[in-house]
Amino acid sequence: MADLLSDSQFNAFRDLIYRTSGITFSDTNRSILDSRLKEKLREKQITDVDQYYKLVTTNQDEFKNFLDSITTNLTRFFRNQPHFDALINYVIPHVIEEKKKTGSTKIHIWSAGCSTGEEPYTIAMLLKDKLPSPYSFDIVASDISLKSLMVGRQGFYGNTKITGIPQNYLDRFFIKSPDGYQVKPEIRSTISFDYNNLANDSGKKDLDIVFCRNVLIYFDEAAQKATIDRFWKAMARHAYLFIGHSESLFGMDTKFKFLKTQWACLYEKEE
Repeated sequence: MADLLSDSQFNAFRDLIYRTSGITFSDTNRSILDSRLKEKLREKQITDVDQYYKLVTTNQDEFKNFLDSITTNLTRFFRNQPHFDALINYVIPHVIEEKKKTGSTKIHIWSAGCSTGEEPYTIAMLLKDKLPSPYSFDIVASDISLKSLMVGRQGFYGNTKITGIPQNYLDRFFIKSPDGYQVKPEIRSTISFDYNNLANDSGKKDLDIVFCRNVLIYFDEAAQKATIDRFWKAMARHAYLFIGHSESLFGMDTKFKFLKTQWACLYEKEE
C-alpha cells in the first residue's frame, strides 16, 4: 500500500478539499494526503479509495472528520509574543478611541483557525488583565477541526502545554490539578468555540479585531484573497487584522492597510 492513490484519485480528493475549504495539496505534499487517507480507510475498515470518496461526498459528518484529519493543529500559548504586545499597547487603545465615538463598551474579536484554543485563551487572559473599565470583550474562536474545538471548549491543558504562560496568569486564571491546568470559568465564559470553514461566509459582523495566523499558508492565492475579502466584510469600519509572521498581503489586491508598530506588523481596516 505504498502508493494508495492513483493520479486520478489524488486529483479528485485534492479538488474536493480545495473546492470546499481552500486548502491546497500539491504534488510535493501528496504523501501527507496519502497517509491521512490510509488512516481513514483503516479506521472505517474500507479497502477501496473510491468507496471512501463516495462516503465523504455524501455524508457531511464524515466529510468534516476527513477535513479534520488533514489539518495541522500546531499552536501554543503566547505564540509570537510581539503580536500580543501590539494588541495591548497599540490596537486596544485605538479600538477604545473608536468605541468612545459610538458609546459602545464591548470589543468583538475573532480568533479564526484557533486550533485547540491557546490563542483565544491568551487573548482573553491579556484583556482580563489589561482592559480598562468599563470596557469588556467577547471572542469567537473557530476552526475546521472538530477535535480541536472540543479541546478548546473543555479548556484543560496538560503540564507540557502551558509553557509560555506567565506564572501570575497561571495562578489567576487556571485551576491546577495533578494532570494539568483547567481554565477558570471567568475566562472560558468570554469565548465561544464554533465550527467554521473559512471557505464560507462566517456571517459575522462588526468585528474589531481578527486573528488569523498561520492559516493562509495552506491556501493558494485565490483562496487567500477570498478569505481576506470575507474578513474585510465581517469587520467594523475601523478594525485590525493579525496574520502569521511568515504570511503577507503584499501584492494582493486588498483594501487593508499595512501597519508597522514598534512591536509588530499587522493590517488595518479604515473606512
